[in-house]
Amino acid sequence: MLRRIFFFATLIATLGLAGCGGKPPPPRPRGSKPITLNIPTSRETQACFTDLSREDVRFSPLPDRDYGGGCQIIGAVQLIDIGLPVTNLKPMRCGLARAFTGWARHAAVPAAHQMLGSDLVRIETYGTYVCRNTIGTAHARLSGHAIANAVDVAAFVLQDGRRISVLDGWNSPDAQIRGFLRTVRGSACKRFGTVLSPDYNSAHRNHFHLEDDHKSFCR
Repeated sequence: MLRRIFFFATLIATLGLAGCGGKPPPPRPRGSKPITLNIPTSRETQACFTDLSREDVRFSPLPDRDYGGGCQIIGAVQLIDIGLPVTNLKPMRCGLARAFTGWARHAAVPAAHQMLGSDLVRIETYGTYVCRNTIGTAHARLSGHAIANAVDVAAFVLQDGRRISVLDGWNSPDAQIRGFLRTVRGSACKRFGTVLSPDYNSAHRNHFHLEDDHKSFCR
């Protein structure tokens, strides 16, 4: 009798577990209320935190969150101070933040000084995280911005008061300005997986899209 009771109890428990784990939960639609994910910080992200700290970058780690529709912020930081003011920065995956900081400090800053004869005092961006698809392409897919893995750079402000925007400067009559923008794009192509500029399509006529996706596409 005890053996029979034990058998049925085991069977019920097994069926219950199968019912709970047999099907994954349905995907959360885009625009859902964000939920905080209770997942461990990856070794890659931990190493990235260490790299930023070693470079004296002030940042704040952010909680992992799911916003639905595939939009997530995982292993992200909020950059506070990279040694140069940058506008409109929202959450960035740590790897993106590391690449962006290195590019700003070691490419954009010296290029401005050497090619334009003035120090770079601010980088202006259109932001980082936003839950949306790609724009300007035939096949819509989730944008790198939707996982906080891309930043759009719009302009560079110099100490002498000049503002070098991608929109006005890419085809500027001033060869130095054109050369500066192409130089910083070329430097970005060495640090980011995907770099899109006005040469790519009209949707990028006013900014550089810099994405840390480990690809090799620069245009």
